[in-house]
Amino acid sequence: MAIYTLPELPYDYAALEPVISPEIIELHHDKHHAAYVKGANDTLEQLEEARDKEAWGSINGLEKNLAFHLSGHILHSIYWHNMTGDGGGEPLEKDGTGELADALAESFGSFAKFKAQLTKAAATTQGSGWGVLAYEPVSGRLIVEQVYDHQGNVGQGSVPILVFDAWEHAFYLQYRNQKVDFIEAMWRVVNWQDVARRFTEAKGRTPLITP
Repeated sequence: MAIYTLPELPYDYAALEPVISPEIIELHHDKHHAAYVKGANDTLEQLEEARDKEAWGSINGLEKNLAFHLSGHILHSIYWHNMTGDGGGEPLEKDGTGELADALAESFGSFAKFKAQLTKAAATTQGSGWGVLAYEPVSGRLIVEQVYDHQGNVGQGSVPILVFDAWEHAFYLQYRNQKVDFIEAMWRVVNWQDVARRFTEAKGRTPLITP
């Protein structure tokens, strides 16, 4: 039985126009995200078979595959909800996201400095990857991570709350090779209410180690 399932989109394919075209949303969700879900489930089955047969020759590849596909599934599941056609701007007290705004200012100096860092992190990934705003529970601060593939360069225990997909399949049909233009456009659809909710939930978790 499959452990992981493809979540439904919280909006229709055209909801993020003109920043992201309906064709990209459909292919990205229905094909690419679905492939990561299938890959994670297939790898779990292969690991179960390896345990039953005590056949460990492929363990290195299987563990890497599980990290890759599972992380892809998790990040994409966050990605869809991080965006809305009514989004953009920045978190503000009047919108109910003042606590997030204060945390960004404390962690990065200002919203503008945070925006510049996440933009550069996402736009300069070498090959495939993500720019991620994460809550780091040991320090209780927000950090930016430049994630390669779906799982590389990740601080253990950090909780992603805002993710920018910098894989070519996320933008190439519309933006061609202009990744920077896509990342800049992404700020127009950020769902700050969703990011703020994830921030609050992340803060409520018990740190893995004592500071």
